[in-house]
Amino acid sequence: MWLGYLEEFPDYMTQGESVAELEENLRDLYRDLTSGEIPGIRKIAELSVR
Repeated sequence: MWLGYLEEFPDYMTQGESVAELEENLRDLYRDLTSGEIPGIRKIAELSVR
């Protein structure tokens, strides 16, 4: 089994039985997280202080 997450969304993990399946699941996860249909998604962002 392979586990993975997106750096931009480290709270959300997925898995696959192969690297190819993991990559497919990561693409699906990214699509779900960026669709706007799921409220309250926590995302890492850069802080700019002036």
